[in-house]
Order: sequence, then C-alpha cells, then structure tokens
Amino acid sequence: MKVAIASITKHGTETARKLAEEMQADLYYMRKFCRGDEEERGITLFDGSVRLQLPKLFKEYDGIVLIISLGAVVRMIAPILGDKKTDPAVVVLDDRAEHAISVLSGHIGGANELTHRVAELTGARPVITTASDVQKTIPVDMFGREFGWKFEYDRFLTQAAAAVVNEEPVLVVQESGEPNWWKHERPMPAHIKTAASVKEALEMRHNAALIVTHRLLDAEELDGLHYPVVYRPKSIVLGIGCNRGTEAEEIEQVIDEALRDLALSKTSVQSIASIDLKKDEEGILAVAEKNNWPFFTFSPEQLNKAPMKERSETVFKYTGAYGVSEPAAYLASKGGEVILPKKKNGNVTISVALIEFGTK
Repeated sequence: MKVAIASITKHGTETARKLAEEMQADLYYMRKFCRGDEEERGITLFDGSVRLQLPKLFKEYDGIVLIISLGAVVRMIAPILGDKKTDPAVVVLDDRAEHAISVLSGHIGGANELTHRVAELTGARPVITTASDVQKTIPVDMFGREFGWKFEYDRFLTQAAAAVVNEEPVLVVQESGEPNWWKHERPMPAHIKTAASVKEALEMRHNAALIVTHRLLDAEELDGLHYPVVYRPKSIVLGIGCNRGTEAEEIEQVIDEALRDLALSKTSVQSIASIDLKKDEEGILAVAEKNNWPFFTFSPEQLNKAPMKERSETVFKYTGAYGVSEPAAYLASKGGEVILPKKKNGNVTISVALIEFGTK
C-alpha cells in the first residue's frame, strides 16, 4: 500500500514526521512548520488549505492518513468521493494521537488494516465501525482476501453483507480454495452454515450465499441461490508445452478455449508451468506477465517422476521428458487433481490441474 500522511498543526506534524519514517510513507505538511531537512527526506511542503492537496493524494495513493479533525476531513473529502472500489483508504489521527479512526474504504480499500497499523505505531486506540469487524464475523467484501480470492459476481454484495451482519441464515458454499477462512477465536455463529457444493446448497435454507469456486456457474445455479456472491480462489494450475517461437496470442487462445470447455474461471488460475527448456519461451512469459501468473519450470528428471496418463517417446527424444504439460501441472499444483491430462491445439499442448487444499 502506497501511503501518504498529511498534517496541518505543530503537534500533528511532530507525530507525522515520526510516523512517516516508521511507515516509509510520503509526508505532506504546511510550509510554516519547515525544519530544513524536508528536501533531504523527500517531504512535500504546501501553503494554503490542505483541501487543495486532497485530489492529488486521492489519485496517487492507496492510503491516506490525515492528522486533522474528523469533521474537517469529512467536509473536505465529500466532493471528491467516487466509490468504495476506487477510493483510497482514509484514516484520521487526532492531534494528540489518541484515536486512529477508519473513515473511508474500510474493507476493500484497506482502511481498517491501515488504522490498526497507525494505532500500533502511535499508541492510539483504533476506532473501527464496520459491522462485520465489530461483530467479528465474515467481511463479505473482503472474504478470502488474505488468500488472494477475488469476487467475480458481486451483484448482490450489499444484500449478502446485510444478511451476515443481521444474523440471517447465510451459506458459505466452498467447492475449492483454502479452508481456514474463519479467522476469529469465537466459534462460527449458528446463522452461518457451510455446504460442499452448489448442488447441496440449493437444498438448504438461506438468505444469502457466499460461493467459493473455480467453476463457472450457470444461470440455473445462480437463479436457485438467494443473493449469491461468487469468490474465485487461486486453485487452477495450467501446464503448457509449445513449439519454439509460438506467439503469446496463440497460447492464450488455447488457454481460454480449454478453460471455457471445462467451465472454469480464468480468475482462478494460480500459475502456469512447463519444462526448464521453456523458461525463456517469450510467448509463455508474455502470457504469464499479462495475467500476473507465476511461471514455474521443472527439469526433465522432475517431470519423469510425476504420474502421466500417457508417456511419449517422441517428446522424450526432443526434451528428455516423457511429457511436459501434464506432469508440469501436477507438480506445480503440488500433486493436485489433473482434470485435463493433455490437449493439443495447434502449436500448444495444455493440461489443467486443481490444487487440493484439504478440508477444514
């Protein structure tokens, strides 16, 4: 998180200088509090109202800590607010550093986390008002964030969040992904139940459903659930083999077609894997970079030790391995289930494996 800290008072500036150094944050304060070391420390000085700095800070930073009164901050940021998916986290710290208050984008923007960090460094009391944090239950708009889960179908996010905090019957439907998502010390509340599949969930009473799955759900499944929100865990590994010089566009087209045929979400792809001979393959590297996928490679010896449905003497002749895409997917998924052993399409061979996270 790229953070800026701004102050407009003498005491606040003293706190801001220490806090910015500890957090490695960018610092802004009024020129009249100049100490002479600002240029050396990369501190930005300003004249006039801090209000004039806020549009710039909103565009350039993920988080903003303002050592200013809460009322003043609310009035100043009101005209520049967008929505909770794009607004930065805003935290207010009072002039004596007694209270750190999460003001804006508490969950998605990370203001609650930033508040706790500021409080820990300053000795302030963290003030968090989001209901799911106060009640120590599931934060629907951040569910699984620590694992890299992303929600892909969020049409009913607000309704599902209301059902959670109002203690209405809620289902967590988990078909894949990390099982240790309940992170509170208290037992899971009675109004939250779990199901192992959408099929099972359709038979259970619920007012909202949080579905954790790598599958593409069809309209019938979504229509049968009340206020569904779909989360995508990073649970798919792609094994790729290709002829030297294969274009990235062809590789990605094969990936898209394979995932579509298997009814799998591309958002759930965790990584891509191949043989060491392909570690500099420009097409694969470009696809991995474009999609922000880690790219793992394995030696022929490693690949040959992995289970394969079909061993190829031809592949062995050219690579030293009896297979590339299938064993690479298996190894990168740490022994997961290979649901597509091998499919050749033009210059590309693809395999798909699912990471098995175990049960809760």
